[in-house]
Amino acid sequence: MEDEAFERRNGAALASARRVLSRSFLARTLQDSLADLVAHGPASYDLSRPVDVYGGGIVADLESRTAEILGTEAAAWFPTGTMAQQAALRCWAGRTASPVVALHPLAHPETHERDALKVLTGLRVVHPTADPRPPTAAEVLDLDEPFGTLMLELPLREAGFLLPSWEELTATVTAARERDAVVHFDGARLWETTVHFGRSLPEIVALADSVYVSFYKSLGGHSGAALAGTAEFVAETRAWRHRYGGRLFQQWPAALSALVGLDRELPRLPGYVAQARVVAAAMTEGFAGLPWARVHPEVPHTHQFRVLLPYPADVLAEASVRQAEESGVGLFSFWREAAPGLSATEVTVAAEGLDWTHRDVVEAVGGFLALLP
Repeated sequence: MEDEAFERRNGAALASARRVLSRSFLARTLQDSLADLVAHGPASYDLSRPVDVYGGGIVADLESRTAEILGTEAAAWFPTGTMAQQAALRCWAGRTASPVVALHPLAHPETHERDALKVLTGLRVVHPTADPRPPTAAEVLDLDEPFGTLMLELPLREAGFLLPSWEELTATVTAARERDAVVHFDGARLWETTVHFGRSLPEIVALADSVYVSFYKSLGGHSGAALAGTAEFVAETRAWRHRYGGRLFQQWPAALSALVGLDRELPRLPGYVAQARVVAAAMTEGFAGLPWARVHPEVPHTHQFRVLLPYPADVLAEASVRQAEESGVGLFSFWREAAPGLSATEVTVAAEGLDWTHRDVVEAVGGFLALLP
């Protein structure tokens, strides 16, 4: 109950804060979400059309739009990214006749899915590296057992939203091909990688045999994901979607919010990435006098990055809430213990953070530090 009370307090503080770097979902009410769809939905879709029934309609149109943006033959809507990737990796296991998936131990299936990949699909995983960074081509080539699929999370969230360079990525994909493996991109946040790679989405996606993208991460949709690839592959994933219970009766609210996100947020993401680099540099300066403090990576690869500070998570969380309550400035929304005496948070820069200057961020960090013991 104490944690629930704190979450309510935190959400209320962020909702009422006059200045934030991004508006957390913790600060959004049902009324806010409905009002957003009413205000922006008509510009993204003809609301006089019938609702979807087990797909079709707006869902089919979203699938076509997604495939067009990613440059693939087809795309299939899934209610969750976990389900989408279960389906993708299961399909590739059947096609490659190999139950082994090579992925990073910090990848989403290993850290956030309660071993669903192993329990539900019977697949087995191997790790090219345990280092907190994307695997290299040499590590993929040197794996001491065969594997059928290489899954790359782009960016690797739990390592600090890290991306390889374009040259490193292409070399790693080539290494997988040399091992007779297919390549699947966990691209939940792939949308904003174009800045770091200096390539378009179709160019990035073309490296892989399949890709998963999220509609609520980065794009601000209510929920939902898509798998994209060849028409034949996508058709097979639809069969698994049905088996997993993902063929929902109606999905138009989530699909409509996804279309709004593609129209509104996707074009803004390069600007968010640029501003995240301004914010990260200012935070590095602001925390410079605090031993063990770290902004990682120093130059963000996407519009998100991590901050690590030498305090318990509950102390930092209390300071974050107090700053929002007392000054109306919300810098951080949560803290988690990363190691004994060291805690981490994720910073996201979106539309609300575009008008922050370097000095604004430094001063806000100073205000935050003043609240720490």
